[in-house]
Amino acid sequence: MCATCGCGDETGTRITVPHEHPHDHEHPHDHTHPHDHDHDHEHPHEHDHPHTHEHPHEHATETVTLEQKVLAKNDLTAERNRGWLAGRGVLALNVMSSPGSGKTTLLERTIADIGGQRRVSVVEGDQETMLDANRIKATGCAVVQVNTGAGCHLDAEMMRDALTALDPEPNSLLFIENVGNLVCPALFDLGEKSRVVVISVTEGTDKPLKYPHMFAAANLVIVNKADLLPYVDFDVDLCTKYARSVNPDIRMITLSATTGQGIAQWYDWIAKQ
Repeated sequence: MCATCGCGDETGTRITVPHEHPHDHEHPHDHTHPHDHDHDHEHPHEHDHPHTHEHPHEHATETVTLEQKVLAKNDLTAERNRGWLAGRGVLALNVMSSPGSGKTTLLERTIADIGGQRRVSVVEGDQETMLDANRIKATGCAVVQVNTGAGCHLDAEMMRDALTALDPEPNSLLFIENVGNLVCPALFDLGEKSRVVVISVTEGTDKPLKYPHMFAAANLVIVNKADLLPYVDFDVDLCTKYARSVNPDIRMITLSATTGQGIAQWYDWIAKQ
């Protein structure tokens, strides 16, 4: 279980390489996450005798300390991943979003458009199924699926195991499609070069204000499904203002992965990375 957010199960993660006849390869990981349990015992009934002993309340301090330890371990593994990727000249981009923003559609189109110029591979993160991995595999791209079970995000250890299974080619481009979630993925460094957040115009203009940690951690925000702008109440300029209120340096691109509108800006951004 992740001691930071409480999600996941050490035995629930699966790293799978899609084949013609998909089968799951299970790699159990022995995680040594310390769990300090504070048990509060509430007594809803009245006591006639006075309590002369004190109950120290240090729960907040213990929680912060535990979270720091978990993230410190993750960050160490992430730095090792980053060094491994840099040694091979692999550009890794961590693509994050809420479910249904169009991440997979964006990657399908990107692979089709630039895959002939540079080798591309993908790490797919989902709680269950290989649906997205099979979509990516259909493009001819190398892909591994990481199923996190109850987990709501990828972490650096999962990424390390995925890199071992994927073995991306030197001087290639690696997309990490994280689990659909605008909260926990922001906390976990995977060893990527840059972070990309995808939102769609159907989700609402105020996403950067509701999920500030995600947008504060991002290098680029893609506003997807621009072809639907005439039909929805979404203000691109206001969304940009909100995003830059939490991250003044953030880059914003508006595009449609379906029609290709604005897609060249995305490819130019990748090239500059």
